[in-house]
Amino acid sequence: MSPPAFDPFGELVPTAEPAVAPDRGPNWLKSAGIGLFWGLVGIIVLARAMYFEPGAFSFANAMAWAQGLFALL
Repeated sequence: MSPPAFDPFGELVPTAEPAVAPDRGPNWLKSAGIGLFWGLVGIIVLARAMYFEPGAFSFANAMAWAQGLFALL
């Protein structure tokens, strides 16, 4: 039990039970929103990288990377 609380005029403030926050939505909706947010962040970052470095994401570079990956396997 908490100690009694008093208002600025010395009156006893009645204690109330702490309110329980209502459930705001299903967990899958929260997870979908978080996934959508980070997916958009990734798309924006890739789009900016392609805009500022147009040659870095060419098909030839992608094929060379894939061939190097297959060579390692």
